[in-house]
Amino acid sequence: MSGCAEAAAVAATLPGAGVRNPEAPGVRPPMVPRQASFFPPPVPNPFVQDTRISASSRFLILLLGSILLPIRAICVALILIMAWPFAAVATVGLPEKLTHPVIGWRRTLTHPALKFLGRAMFFSMGFMVRVKGKIASPMEAPIFIVAPHSTFFDGIACIVAGLPSIVSRTENIYVPLIGRVLRAIQPVLVSRVDPDSRKTTINEIRKRATSRGEWPQLLVFPEGTCTNRTCLITFKPGAFIPGVPVQPILLRYPNKLFMPVHVPNDEEKSDPVLFANHIRNIMANALGVPVTDHTYEDCRLMISAGQLTLPMEAGLVEFTKISQKLKLDWESIRKHLDEYAAIATASKGGRIGIDEFAAYLKLPVSDVLRQLFALFDRNHDGSIDFREYVIGLAVLCNPANTEELIQVAFKLFDVDEDGYITEEEFATILQASLGVPDLNVSGLFREIAKGDSTHVSYVEFRSFALKHPEYAKIFTTYLDLQACHVFSLPKEVEMAPSIAHNKVCPGPIEDGTSDKKDD
Repeated sequence: MSGCAEAAAVAATLPGAGVRNPEAPGVRPPMVPRQASFFPPPVPNPFVQDTRISASSRFLILLLGSILLPIRAICVALILIMAWPFAAVATVGLPEKLTHPVIGWRRTLTHPALKFLGRAMFFSMGFMVRVKGKIASPMEAPIFIVAPHSTFFDGIACIVAGLPSIVSRTENIYVPLIGRVLRAIQPVLVSRVDPDSRKTTINEIRKRATSRGEWPQLLVFPEGTCTNRTCLITFKPGAFIPGVPVQPILLRYPNKLFMPVHVPNDEEKSDPVLFANHIRNIMANALGVPVTDHTYEDCRLMISAGQLTLPMEAGLVEFTKISQKLKLDWESIRKHLDEYAAIATASKGGRIGIDEFAAYLKLPVSDVLRQLFALFDRNHDGSIDFREYVIGLAVLCNPANTEELIQVAFKLFDVDEDGYITEEEFATILQASLGVPDLNVSGLFREIAKGDSTHVSYVEFRSFALKHPEYAKIFTTYLDLQACHVFSLPKEVEMAPSIAHNKVCPGPIEDGTSDKKDD
């Protein structure tokens, strides 16, 4: 049995190699079906607000702002100064991280005054609040869920809800004036330097939420970052872990709505992510906006894309969905962004076209390359964005880049079965695979061989394939074609042994590079 036939026989037994089509024997089957769960989000970028202000509005802002801004700033400063003594009385002699709630005369004396001054402060800033719905009591709903979060001024929800506790960074309590007032509402403090901070915070939220009214209610912005209010992004599950009733609060400008209390069922109590998604869907339906799986990590990727001279929107991938479905972590996706930038920075708009794709792979544009490009181009717009690139590597290339397939691909290129691939052998197979008889593969071959060597060992081939999974489909294209050919043969031929007896049958790979044969 020849090397190519052996490789094809093995390839035919591998997952994804092909399925026989009796109506069209020999025709290559479709490789990967589209998954609706990977369709682009309804809102491409929920983190950027494109505001267009007319010339007349700019003039009014400049004119009235020069008059009102100083007055408002003075009023806010005076109110904060008046609030400080009440906050000091509420917190004097108490530790930064409370172990017991503030009760008795301290709360009776200071809490009403701080609520009044809080409303006065937002009124001086120009906010006229209109509330719809009934605010739940601590026994009815220990936790308020507020969304969408779009601005610093969303803090007005805390004032309207009666100064419940919030989750805040420890550093914030050291801010002059504001820090003392923050301590007065008994916040749950999060430390950036404490490695156990997340666990401690969850335990504190659970303790307070299940105290049956002993602690003040908690107010949480579950999105964890600001958006442009065009959708609701992923809710972090921390506030839903206690499994207690929550009251959603919808933030709208110019009004606000307290929705009915939602009591979780048994399934939601045992699954905080399910609980969080259900509440998000309820709030999104009431707001009339879609939901997406963007998170704060998408913000970080967006900033990284800008630093790599890509359009900032290029970094948005819906991190929650991509990381969970494709089993990718932050570091893996960030690494892919660097790879993507190396290809896309030369193109207009920061997207990969067929020419950039071919140049990166050091291959000419051919029918096979167009087919591979189309598999990455999920929305068929003629270009590959970063999200499509990440999905393509994970769904198309990485599964095809298995040890077994790499071994089979090496056997395919090693035509004379001497344990090494020459440039002539490499060119012969790629020319047949891509259908380009005059294909020049010198650049790609030198990259695999790591220099001017005329031979490639299995160790070098394997190392290159693992580091560059985007070549997996190129290397196995010929295998797929051979497999389809095998399936189209008569049964007695089709049932040929599927175990290749090529003398090049790589076993366990040791570290280092194997010696090359003498020229």
